Amino acid sequence: MLLAQITDCHVTTADRKAYRIVDTGAALRRAVDALLALRPSPDAVIVTGDLAYDGRAEEYEVVARELGRLSVPVLAIPGNHDAREPFRAVLGRRFCPAEDPVFLQFSYELGGTVLIGLDTLLPGSDAGTLCPARLAWLERALAAARGRPVILALHHPPFATGIAHMDRIALTNAEDLERLVRGYGRVERVICGHVHRSVQTLWAGTLASIAPSTAHQVELALDPRAPSCFTLEPPGLHLHARLEGGGLVTHLLPLGEWPGPYRFAEYAA
Repeated sequence: MLLAQITDCHVTTADRKAYRIVDTGAALRRAVDALLALRPSPDAVIVTGDLAYDGRAEEYEVVARELGRLSVPVLAIPGNHDAREPFRAVLGRRFCPAEDPVFLQFSYELGGTVLIGLDTLLPGSDAGTLCPARLAWLERALAAARGRPVILALHHPPFATGIAHMDRIALTNAEDLERLVRGYGRVERVICGHVHRSVQTLWAGTLASIAPSTAHQVELALDPRAPSCFTLEPPGLHLHARLEGGGLVTHLLPLGEWPGPYRFAEYAA
């Protein structure tokens, strides 16, 4: 099983750049090109939020055109830059098989693994939350997984990263999610977006990670007084692969062009 994760695309319309600097549409196109070139191809792609820059229907139309080039299932959940109604209207069940009439979340079978996507969007806030209704839905989804391994995807990380301005707008009620993750016992990954950096930690008895943005990155600034800044460091995506022995490993794939690959045997001194 190979699951590709992209996140924080922040796609604008063709006549506009994000923050007046970043061509996020071109960045998503580059990410999709990289996914199309992967061998073996991923079994599915998960997009962990902030697909659009302002949550406008025109932006989701650009997203749909790019993601529509992929022949594998593409599953998306919202982030704080998204808006549920235009997200649902444009992307619909093609990219989010949500059955809930309010929240954009789903449970999806993926080769013996259950991929659960959560909606942590809190309108009017950059932080995220899981209200009682969403927590109850997750509890039912975990029960329906019946002990199978689970990958849990959400936009807002439930753990601190040390980047203070991002930690202030993380998941507001992480302890409620932690209770359910620990109670189920077979959540193998908690995968997130939002922070625009590749980050890993142990949380709730499992491995939790954040994938880098396909576009701009948040500056790595661990001084709690540091201002909120972004950089044009190389973007990337995460690949979550289940190996033949049953283990789940995660790889970082930078996006861009560089020399190589070179065969070691041909260039050894």
